[in-house]
Parts: sequence; C-alpha cells; structure tokens
Amino acid sequence: MSTDYKAPGLLDPSILFPAIGDAFVKLDPRKLLRNPVIFVTEIVAAVVTILFIRDLAQNSGGAGFSCQIAAWLWFTVLFATFAEAIAEGRGRAQADSLKKTKSELVARRLAANGKTETIPASSLKVGDIVLVAAGELIPGDGDVIEGVASVNESAITGESAPVIRESGGDRSAVTGGTQVLSDEIRIRITVQSGSSFVDRMIALIEGAQRQKTPNEIALSILLSGLTLIFLFVCVAIWGLAGYSGTVLSVTVLAALLVTLIPTTIGGLLSAIGIAGMDRLVRFNVIATSGRAVEAAGDVDTLLLDKTGTITFGNRMASDFLVAPGVTPTELAEAALIASLSDETPEGRSIVALATGEFGVVRPKAEFDAVIGFTAETRLSGVDIGQRRLRKGAVDAVLKFAGLADQEAPDEFLRAVEQVARTGGTPLGVADGDRLLGVIHLKDVVKPGIKERFAALRAMGIRTVMVTGDNPVTAAAIASEAGVDDFLAQATPEDKLAYIRREQQGGRLIAMCGDGTNDAPALAQADVGVAMQTGTQAAREAANMVDLDSSPTKLIEIVEIGKQLLMTRGSLTTFSIANDVAKYFAIIPAMFVATYPALAALNVMGLASPRSAILSAVIFNALIIVALIPLALRGVGYRPSGAAALLRRNLLVFGVGGLILPFAGIKVIDIAVSALHLV
Repeated sequence: MSTDYKAPGLLDPSILFPAIGDAFVKLDPRKLLRNPVIFVTEIVAAVVTILFIRDLAQNSGGAGFSCQIAAWLWFTVLFATFAEAIAEGRGRAQADSLKKTKSELVARRLAANGKTETIPASSLKVGDIVLVAAGELIPGDGDVIEGVASVNESAITGESAPVIRESGGDRSAVTGGTQVLSDEIRIRITVQSGSSFVDRMIALIEGAQRQKTPNEIALSILLSGLTLIFLFVCVAIWGLAGYSGTVLSVTVLAALLVTLIPTTIGGLLSAIGIAGMDRLVRFNVIATSGRAVEAAGDVDTLLLDKTGTITFGNRMASDFLVAPGVTPTELAEAALIASLSDETPEGRSIVALATGEFGVVRPKAEFDAVIGFTAETRLSGVDIGQRRLRKGAVDAVLKFAGLADQEAPDEFLRAVEQVARTGGTPLGVADGDRLLGVIHLKDVVKPGIKERFAALRAMGIRTVMVTGDNPVTAAAIASEAGVDDFLAQATPEDKLAYIRREQQGGRLIAMCGDGTNDAPALAQADVGVAMQTGTQAAREAANMVDLDSSPTKLIEIVEIGKQLLMTRGSLTTFSIANDVAKYFAIIPAMFVATYPALAALNVMGLASPRSAILSAVIFNALIIVALIPLALRGVGYRPSGAAALLRRNLLVFGVGGLILPFAGIKVIDIAVSALHLV
C-alpha cells in the first residue's frame, strides 16, 4: 500500500533522468506535428545541420558558425520537449504510486452454496459478492451490502485517517486496493476487473487520454499564424538585404526565423496544460478532461447536492425533547433501548447521543421481542419485561399509544412542530400507551462548510443547493450551510433544466454530486465534480472526481483553473513581447553596416551581426529552460478583478518580456565576443 503522495520536486532524479530520455524520443517529427512552432524549429535545425555538414565538407570558414547555430537550435527543440516530458513525468509519479495498489490480490468470493472460495481478484465479475475482513485488501470496486467497517483509503486519497464504509446510504462505495481495518463486510462487485476506478485514474494521470482543449487549439492556431507571418518577414528581410547589397546566408535567415517566432510559449504550451491537471491530482482531484480544468477557472455558479455533499447524508439524532412528566434521562434511556437493535445510521446515532451527552448506560437485560422497522408500521422497538418501547413516525407512535392527534399533550405537539420547522425529522417515543417525547433527527452539515462557501462568494461564485426535501427543510439547511440559494423538491429533470437555463444565459456551471440521480446534471455541467464516495453512475458522468469527497474542494479546483489560464496568458504575453524585443535588438545590428542610420537604433551595441544572431539563438533556447519551473508551478492566483489582473499581467510579463531580451542578449553577446565564438 502506498502512503501519502507528495509531488516530486523539479530536480527529483526519478523525474529528471527519465525526462531527458523522453525529450529525445519526442523529437520524432510525427509527435512534434502537434506543436507547429517547435515542429518548424526542428525543420530549421535540420536544415542548418545540413548546411553545417556542407560547410565542413567544403572546408568553409562558416562551418564553426553553422555548427553553433545548429547546436543551439537543436537545444531549443530539446528544451521544449524536455519541458513536456518533465510535466508528464510528474503525472506518472502519481500513477506509479497508484500502481502499487494493483498488485495481484485474492478475493474470498461467496459461492451459491453459501461457502467462500479464494480466487484471484482479476477473475471477479460484476455482481460477485466477496467477504473482506480486518487486515485484508478490498479486491475490486463495489458497494457494501452488509456490515460496517473502518477502511484505510490512503492509497487512493493520500489521507491517513480511516473512513467508515457501511451498507446503505452514500457511504457504501469502496475502491479496490484499499484496506479494511476493522470488522468484516460483504461487497458486491460493480466494476469489471481491468476497468476499475484505479485503472482509469492511472490511465488519465499518465495522460494517455488527454487531448488539447479549445483554448489550446485556438492558441496553437495563433502561434501558427505568427510563425507564418515571421516567415514572410524573414523572406522580406532576405529580399531587402539582396537589394541593398548585404549578403545574408541561409543559416542566418534560419536562425533569425527561430528567434522571431513564438518559440517560448510554443515550447511550454503542452507543459502548462499537463501541469494544470497534475496540480489537481495533488489536491486529490482526478480530471478526465483538460477542458474541465480550464472551464473551472471561469465558473459563475456552483450547484451542490445536499445529501452526502453539503450534509453527511445520514440523519443523526441531535436532541431529546421530553413530554410532560418525563425526565430527559428517562426519554434518553427509552430511546436507547428501543434503538439497540436498530443497525441503521439513525439508530446508531440515537444510541451515541443517549450514551454520550445524556450518560445513559446500556442495559444488560435480554429483550423478550425485537420489532423491526417496516414500511407498513413505520415503527421499531423492543419488548422488555412489562415495557413495550417503540420509536418511529409521529403519527405511527400516536396510533400505537392509542391516541388521536388532538389527544396528544400540547408540549409533545409543539416539540414535533419545532423539529419540523427547523428542517429536522421528528421521531416519537412511547412506552405502551404513554408518550415519552420526541427525538430530533437532522441532516448534519459538514463542519467548516459555511466558511468555505463564503470564500467561494468572495471569488464571485454563486452557490446553489439542490435537494429533494420540502422547502421548509431545504431553507433550514441552506441557512445553516450559508449557500446563496436553494432548489427544493428537485428531481433529476429539474436539476438538468436549471443548469441548461443558466448555460443559455452565458454562465459556466459547476455541479457537485454523489448520487445516481445527480448523474444527468453532472454530465450537463461545464465542470462536473463527483464525490469518490458516490455511486458509480455519478463518477462516470462527471469530468472530475474528488477523492476526498469534500464539496468545497471547488475552491481549489477554481483556483487551479484560474491559475492555468493566467499562466498560459502570462507566458503568451511574455513570449510575444520577447519576440518584439528580439526583433528590435537584432535587426539594427544586422543592417547597421549597410544602413548607417540604423546605428541610432542599435542601443545594445552588439559586437557584430553574427554575434547578434548567435546571442539571440542562445537566449531563445535558455529562456525556455528558465521558464519551465513557472510553467509547472503556475502563476500565483489572488482573488481580484479582471482589470487588475490584466494590468499586473501586462506590467510583469509584458514589460518584463520587452526588457529581459535586451539584457540577456547583451550579456550573452559579451560572453560570445570574449570567447571569440564568432
């Protein structure tokens, strides 16, 4: 079993050395065709290499210059493929940690005759029932159909704290490769071996199914257009040079083309996209679509399913409200005894409240009869001695006690109304024909969720809770959770229609859910985040899966989405500004001999035309390496307005992109001249 996953550093040998090898593999022109800018750079590098070989064969004096230009052009291509390989390597590191859970497991399958047989986990089929005891690994994805157990899911989520998995409700889903820590559970396998959740995560993290997003495609088209424009510019410069009597070699023109086209962003574009998905993985979120990561950066509205997402999903006892003449301890004791045989989450919560907050001791007496809950009676309880203890729906308890609604004590009816008004569920408790009081069951809102919703609001995201509850209950939970709005008595069709209306209004919608009834909405939303504890249908419909099952994880998802968009925009701004600066730095130095008036523009005072070209080519290659950490880490995000972000982007990356080439090329030119490289 793997332990907590920590993202490897940029210089981690396990990432660095394989990336160097992968960078050479990615030189395959068929692979580089996906990146037109770097593909053109490779073609140019190949042409200059051929020219170098020609110069060398002819013993030409330009062989040394051609060799240096060719070498640095190949380095430019290699550094670009190295950036992509580094980003992919960080993703594979997470995939490798998951593969450790894929060692060959065995399963104790329950046969038709009731006996168990031990078989390889890879032989399990959908519908098989397996037994898993404490200390054993769960052999495949499935649902708990009997029992309750503590499960260590750190191999999947990276969290060391165990979680409870039990039959029924929204905590029944288990994942293959995780370990049962206590008790024994029966699991029905829901996913065929070889296509489990872990298998799909490994494939997704390794990038096998990653495709370019619309923004990446649009940016690629822009970069291709700029490359074509600068190709015409270089041809025009060659014609101008011929007209003026200046001789420009093909090597110089080829080098000039590479320094002017947007190689910086072209070399880092793939790495930025891959790194964005990798950052999600480090927050325990698996994205099945790069498009969803980008969309997260522009989300306007977040819809959250109430049960299992905002609340824990199981109603829990929160208080005992006594009838006239009954003490709190007496009611707590009766509720405890009536719930000892109730294995539902609600029943266990009543026992926990009575023994914890009210200090009731479990009785050791044996029950004369145990009455299980049925849909007809809507009651459960026990007979013990002369006592007939029952708990259940209020009208059913009144009927059991032989009382009409108007015959119940006013205090009892007020308690029922009080619970209902706050969105809770009242359960009556009776001992024979005597009413003892009311148990307050409530959906428990997950701790800290209100503060997280406030943070989302500060980011400009509106939160809407969707639930099948009546409006009164929905309003109470919405107020406690701190959401902006709610949609009560919502059917799957209602959720779907709401999302479509919002999208038609030009808004991007995110949906968090965990149930099968959430699947249509998760599929329709621009960003669909399914809880890992949710159903298989929800996880398959969503384009993201939150392994921690935290509904407010969208804060991190949105920040990463915004960070991805900002990083791409910032480095694009830097790259274009970079190319403009190189243009004005190199051209005057190249033509100053032919057009002396250009000396006024040669503010850098570069040593010679050849030195200017070589220095620009070296700078062009090294700047890609320098920006790899920023591409992988991402530009820092702070909540602020679009205008402020634009000003910051232009000031830091626009102005920086203009200034840095002048300084960098000048420093390299001094070194090139001092070393007599040209």
